[in-house]
Parts: sequence; structure tokens; C-alpha cells
Amino acid sequence: MITVQNLHKTYGRLTVLDDLSVELKAGQAVSLIGPNGSGKTTFIKCLLGLVIPDGGTIRFGGRSVRHDWIYRQHVGYMPQIGRYPDNMRIRQVIDMLKDVRRTAGRCPAVRLDEDLIRAFDLPKLYDKPMRSLSGGTRQKVSACLAFLFDPEVLILDEPTAGLDPLSAELLKQKIRQEKEKGKLILLTSHILSDLDELTTDVMYLQEGKLQFFRELAWLKTQTGEQKLGRAIAAIMAKERKSERANP
Repeated sequence: MITVQNLHKTYGRLTVLDDLSVELKAGQAVSLIGPNGSGKTTFIKCLLGLVIPDGGTIRFGGRSVRHDWIYRQHVGYMPQIGRYPDNMRIRQVIDMLKDVRRTAGRCPAVRLDEDLIRAFDLPKLYDKPMRSLSGGTRQKVSACLAFLFDPEVLILDEPTAGLDPLSAELLKQKIRQEKEKGKLILLTSHILSDLDELTTDVMYLQEGKLQFFRELAWLKTQTGEQKLGRAIAAIMAKERKSERANP
């Protein structure tokens, strides 16, 4: 569904993405993992068209995304921190995005997915201005907007951050449902226990380079570990040991 080839991005002398190639397929729930500064955010922004890479290609459904914004109608994005006009109410933000989608020219009409709006009981809060919302409620709005237009691809950046336990479980249940429908889901989270329940594949970045892209089941088999965090730690320890033995 999304093919990335030889992606390269620098900021001055700093190389953020270094010859990154990967193929993301429908039906996968890919956990994008790596230490701070590994290039995760830049990679996501390149997929969204918010950052233009210095080299390499990104193809969506076989077509290059460069200078072609239409592919973004198929992508739902939940940022780590959602930023919305302070003076607008929740209802107005949702209605505004519906209007934008309807008037976007070549964008076809889609079925609205309001499952999360109902699950979070958001209509009771529709008249609250965005500036008055707690971090958790703002996160609920971001989640609802990401799923609203029934996208083929979901990019979810720290989706459960700031959510209360019940809301986090409702969101994870929704993610599992969308994965079962065959959608491509790309997740980042520092809470690896959340990813354990949702992940099919793990993409690990370090210093802008792809260290490995493997099925979670393979990682568990190779390491003998059942927890994602422990499996990754075991793989990276093995890699470091190999590097020391073969400098």
C-alpha cells in the first residue's frame, strides 16, 4: 500500500533519515519504535506530506505522492498533541472538517465513522470551546477526527497518551476492529504494553536508519520473549554483540 524507497532527509549537517526503505501493507498494524531523535516523527511527516524529503520516493497504491495531495484523503492522522483554534467549540471543529471534506473537489463522498464519537459520549461536550478542554478530552477529539472519514490508513502518534484507562481501552478496541477490516495502521507509543495488544509488525529506527522490520511473532520466536519491550531489547543486544565481534 505504501512503498518507501531510499528516503533521505537532512537538517543542515544532521541526517534525520538515512536511505530508509520499507513497504507497509494493508492489514498490518506496524509499531514504529526507536529512541528520541531516531527519525520517527520526520518519517511520519514525510508520509503525510508535511515534510519534503531530500531524496527517495514514497508511493501510495503505486503512485508517487510527490506533488499529489489527493492520497491524503485515504489517511487518518492522530497527532501526539492536537492543536485546534481556541475559540472554536468541539461541534464546530468536527463540522468544519466535514465541510472541508465535502468541498475538496476530487475527494469522493465517504461513510462517516462516528463510533468513537458515540463511545466517548462526545456530543455531551459539543458546546465546550477547545481552549477549555483537558488534555485527555482534546486527545479524544483527535482520535475521533482520525477515524471520522473511514480512512484506509491510520497513523496514530501516541494515541493513548493522556487518556483515562476506560477511554484508552475503547480506543484500543477500535484500533483492533479497524485492523481486522484490513486497514494499514502505523502506531507510535512509549507505552510498549499498549503496542503488545495491537501490533503485527515492528519497525525499529535508530539515528535515521532502519535497524529491522519484522513480524512481532518472529521477534518473539527468535528471542523467546513474549513482551514487545523485552523482545526488542534482546534483538538490539544481539545486534550490539555482533557489531563488537565483527567491527
